[in-house]
Amino acid sequence: MYLHSIPRLSISTLTMTRTLPQLFRYYLDERRINRNRLVTKDGHCNIEYGNVRYSNRLAYLLDIWTTILEFRWSVVLFLFTASFLLSWFIFALLWFWIAHNNGDLWWQNPPADHSPCVMNVYGLTTAFLFSFTSQMTIGYSIRVITPVCPGAITVLVIQTLIGTIVKSFWCGVVIAKMSLPKRRAKTINFSEMAVICPRNDVLCLQIRVANLRKTLMVGSQIYGKLLRTTVTPEGDTMIMDQVSIDFMVDAGKDNLFFVCPLTLYHVIDKTSPFFEMTVDTLQQQEFELVVFLDGTDESTNFSCQVRASYIPREIMWGYEFFPIISRSKEGTYSVDFSEFNRVVPVPTPHCTSCFHNEKAHHYDHKDGPDDAVFEASEIHSQDERTSVSFRTARNKS
Repeated sequence: MYLHSIPRLSISTLTMTRTLPQLFRYYLDERRINRNRLVTKDGHCNIEYGNVRYSNRLAYLLDIWTTILEFRWSVVLFLFTASFLLSWFIFALLWFWIAHNNGDLWWQNPPADHSPCVMNVYGLTTAFLFSFTSQMTIGYSIRVITPVCPGAITVLVIQTLIGTIVKSFWCGVVIAKMSLPKRRAKTINFSEMAVICPRNDVLCLQIRVANLRKTLMVGSQIYGKLLRTTVTPEGDTMIMDQVSIDFMVDAGKDNLFFVCPLTLYHVIDKTSPFFEMTVDTLQQQEFELVVFLDGTDESTNFSCQVRASYIPREIMWGYEFFPIISRSKEGTYSVDFSEFNRVVPVPTPHCTSCFHNEKAHHYDHKDGPDDAVFEASEIHSQDERTSVSFRTARNKS
């Protein structure tokens, strides 16, 4: 019985070992899996809302600030450009109307001693240019308002105030969108795979997380939710039933010192939903493990939440993470992020009950098993990684 799951191959390995149709099927399979999971690997929630009442949709317009911040940059830039062009054109029509009422347009043939409301505004194009320069406070000194028309002065004051509001609004949107806390979450990485292996005399599910910035996440807290479909004793089906999963490091689970990559682990005991799972049944389960990391960035004082999810095929039984923190002769610490997702096989019982069985889980790689219940043997997989398996041995009478 194999004690670890087969690791997923990298893209480069797939390219060298598979044909184009196989790669295409692999791509479709990965796309289908990512579409079916609730939380993507980059933390986005994949859920659709249907049959939303029309009155509830108006709430998005009432909260226009949050709505715009949640738009993509392409939409924000489009609205940014459209708002300025629209305001310039609307006021250009007003200036054109003022010039028309005063007889300033060229086709109205004003007399030589005519006093225009705005000098050199004699058509729609020149009205648009005056509207643009006035709202942006450029002022080319060619088109200048005169004191002849009080209504024109009122329109100029109103346009100046509205232009200031529009510029202030979009300046705030750009700054707020660039400083969103979820942008900080992009520099916090979770490992692509989770592993199950012994740690401190208990069987644990482990996940690695790293902060790519030197600035700390103050007050960091880590926790998880196991999402699965369950059936109650009454026969009711509960979709997306949530079970709390506690994660911790050696120093505890609250206020993590997040200065270097940490290995988070969840103890698989009788209260854990992973307790009844084995190396054979793990891949047959249907669940999604969502891991949350909450913290406050010490530079911006913004709170942010980082999310990652793991499905059964992304949990490797019988592996542990390769150490990536080292110390030089000068005493400085360094982190090798090229090995961040690397895992190595370790001897691991095929189930949690076997691990807690005092006669079953002891194993010495050099001397062999110290009991007659389980034997250990080494085999080599196709990618030349060493794996370990246990098989039941018959008691000799």
